[in-house]
Amino acid sequence: MLDPSLLRQQPAELAARLRETRGYELDADALASLEAERKQIQVRTQELQNLRNTRSKAIGQAKAKGEDVAPLLAEVAGFGDELKACEAKLEEIKAKLDAIALGIPNLPHESVPAGADESANVEQGRWGTPRDFDFEVKDHVELGERHGWLDGDTAAKLSGARFTVLRGQLARLHRALAQFMLDLHTGEHGFEETNVPLIVNADSLYGTGQLPKFEEDMFSTQLGEHKRYLISTSEISLTNIVRDEIVDPERLPLRMTAHSLCFRSEAGSHGKDTRGMIRQHQFEKVELVSIARPEESYAEHEAMTRAAEVVLEKLGLPYRRMLLCSGDMGFAATKTYDLEVWLPSQSTYREISSISNCEAFQARRMQARWRNPETGKPELVHTLNGSGVAVGRCLIAVMENYQNADGSITVPEALQPYMGGLDRLA
Repeated sequence: MLDPSLLRQQPAELAARLRETRGYELDADALASLEAERKQIQVRTQELQNLRNTRSKAIGQAKAKGEDVAPLLAEVAGFGDELKACEAKLEEIKAKLDAIALGIPNLPHESVPAGADESANVEQGRWGTPRDFDFEVKDHVELGERHGWLDGDTAAKLSGARFTVLRGQLARLHRALAQFMLDLHTGEHGFEETNVPLIVNADSLYGTGQLPKFEEDMFSTQLGEHKRYLISTSEISLTNIVRDEIVDPERLPLRMTAHSLCFRSEAGSHGKDTRGMIRQHQFEKVELVSIARPEESYAEHEAMTRAAEVVLEKLGLPYRRMLLCSGDMGFAATKTYDLEVWLPSQSTYREISSISNCEAFQARRMQARWRNPETGKPELVHTLNGSGVAVGRCLIAVMENYQNADGSITVPEALQPYMGGLDRLA
């Protein structure tokens, strides 16, 4: 959520910035009109509340003196109905203003390039050289189907489209990747391993920005009157750990990592990446979240991005870093790097991680704060999140980049200790 002062004091300027950077149309006139009405009714409400308080005190004093309080009671009754109406109207207007505020995306950082879509993203650098194959390259589905390791048909029977069953050595390699990433991030990058709920309440989704705008992207459960949601990323659970908290400054940056199942409806993605594991309803990620002091959040953003890059480098997977333009960033982000890994079967780079700084956007929604030792006052933290990295897409990249002419798959050296020394899937 943006700073409310921007909405109150600069609606036209804010609308222009959102239109230019995000392609988001904010009705500045409607916002200004609601704000003017709010101010007017709030002033009148406060006048009536003060009047009620003074008259109540006068009634008490008159009773103590044995005086007739009927005229005072009649006066209080006279403006009581107006006060109730003003208070109800004020709540109604505040709800409308909150609804507008909750639907507004974050403003991009000044270093973010302007652009409407991914075509305006800016490459920051590459690592590794894509391998030259002297045989016809297979995609991950062909490689996985060789021994029934990757089975979409059985998954469809069990659950429908966009699910996968993994078996045998490929299932073990998938597990090894997650373990490798967790050990790396906890052992070398200073993140605390955290096991979090996969089902969360609506407050958690409001906190990180999935609700109310993206409810159609979420799977939900209903038990009696209680509706809960399956997480689309463990960013939701991890970040909300500090909701309604004041974090001690010595704990910052608070770095957390979690390996979890994730669930996405993939609304609006019909027809995209329907083959194999690239775009699934259920998948796994190792997530990185950091809660940081505002003045340290951009250094933390670079450090988190580097942590995800190290995963790919230790696995020997060529990748590139992209700085996303203003129109391609997520709703809550103010700056985002994408890491894209090389997929030989597609002869292109595909996203495997997004690392974002959200500044105070999520913290304001969650009321997540830290106590600034210089002022002694609570202030909003900055929140950051990123994949470190998506396990399924990393499995795809390993399979395709390490494939052999006979269809076997060489196990990267970094993963062999997690595979009991096995050096090839055959």
